[in-house]
Amino acid sequence: MEVPLSPDLRQKLGRLAEQQGRASEDLVLEAVERLVNHDEWLLREIDKGLAAADRDELVEHAEVRKMIEKRYPL
Repeated sequence: MEVPLSPDLRQKLGRLAEQQGRASEDLVLEAVERLVNHDEWLLREIDKGLAAADRDELVEHAEVRKMIEKRYPL
């Protein structure tokens, strides 16, 4: 598989690879693997949320607000 990269992106990738002492191809492979793994995780989490909603296991707005404020205090 070949993936066309813009000249700007190719240059940035080359600089990053050089700074890290790694091959550009290794960085690209790592980036694709991270993206795929993240998207698979995200889709699983979305499916879990939809299944919970189908079971009417919803969280009230006020409870969500409390969870957000606890996690991200001002």
